[in-house]
Amino acid sequence: MRYAVAFTGPSGSGKTTLIEKISLRLQNDKKIAIVKHDPSDKAVFDTEGKDSHKFYKTGADVAVVSPTRTTLLSHHESSVDELISMFGDFDLLMVEGLKTLPLPRIAIFRNEIDPSYLPVSEAIAIDDSINIKDYSIPNGVSVLDLNDVNAIIKWIDTHSKRIDKI
Repeated sequence: MRYAVAFTGPSGSGKTTLIEKISLRLQNDKKIAIVKHDPSDKAVFDTEGKDSHKFYKTGADVAVVSPTRTTLLSHHESSVDELISMFGDFDLLMVEGLKTLPLPRIAIFRNEIDPSYLPVSEAIAIDDSINIKDYSIPNGVSVLDLNDVNAIIKWIDTHSKRIDKI
């Protein structure tokens, strides 16, 4: 069975670091897939002058296949359902961003909580830079310790959504 959970929060809040920690912790027990949203289209995955870069610059979609990985360079946005199909077999999909996906979501905050994330989140993960008493957290939103990866994994185990498609 495949499950999914999403992470959201302001830039620099620690989303990537948390997902990395969870992935490393679960690698021995589960096959993990991760989707990261790049809303600014600023990520670079190829090197000028390499064959794959030359092929991609022609306008073609390009797959680079090696014994240990496959890299797909495509000129169109893929839906999460298409990515789920491409990933094939996995136990847990973690999505960074994409606030509109109907997935259980943990919002990550440091220094302050941005209330605009609360309506799309089932949990928040904060560190000791935030005094939770300064905020009105809606009923039903779990408050997690950002530095307690085991507690966050336990929340994921309980709240992640079983998926075939999103």
